[in-house]
Amino acid sequence: MFGVNFGFPDIPRPFNTQYRCFSVSMLPGNERSDVEAGGKIIMPPSALDQLTRLNIVYPMLFKLTNKQKNRNTHCGVLEFVADEGKIYIPYWMMQNLMLEEGGLIQVESANLPVATYSKFQPLNKDFLDLTNPKAVLEMRLRHFACLSKGDIIAINYNKKIYELNVLETKPAPAVSIIECDMNVEFEAPPGYEEPTVSKPQPMEEEEDPELDISQMLPEPSGFMAFAGSGNRLDGKKKRTSSENMNLTSCV
Repeated sequence: MFGVNFGFPDIPRPFNTQYRCFSVSMLPGNERSDVEAGGKIIMPPSALDQLTRLNIVYPMLFKLTNKQKNRNTHCGVLEFVADEGKIYIPYWMMQNLMLEEGGLIQVESANLPVATYSKFQPLNKDFLDLTNPKAVLEMRLRHFACLSKGDIIAINYNKKIYELNVLETKPAPAVSIIECDMNVEFEAPPGYEEPTVSKPQPMEEEEDPELDISQMLPEPSGFMAFAGSGNRLDGKKKRTSSENMNLTSCV
């Protein structure tokens, strides 16, 4: 018998292998912050050989399962440079899986639908204080390959870690977010209360004290008509009104 292909496509077979799992911080060599800030893992070179033989479709997506805790999540793969028998994953993923360093993890190939919708709940209101939290999330999700409902993902922005709970994904509880058009919504953080804006109280108008208009007039200057004192024709000084009053009282 000759290995003749009669035109039937090779059917991809599932990848299902168990590994010792470690957080990225345990990876030998330089610090890999690019892995820690995303949703992809590092696998050994033998995994790539096996995946190639199995005709796994791209993009390569995987389901990680901690059978002891009955916890699972989904991820993509970034590189195949891990030591044989080991995989390295982000620390937030270790927490979701409730997995300790060196614990056993089941890695299976996964075929996920493309995401159309997702809903996130920041665990701290600091994330909503960002100038444009939606744009920040969109930028950081480029380092992820998929999302799983119930996961608490961690994104790194301006040297600060923000945690977000994945409340909902559509059209399935686990979705691929590679080259997709996904609508994103946010739920308020736990215990968050909308700030109340108090209406300004109208100011009471104070009544102005009565003004003496004569005090506001400028001091007279220059010529003023009828401002002088009168004189008699006989040359004698004209009596003032006070003098007239005194004379009258003496009569």
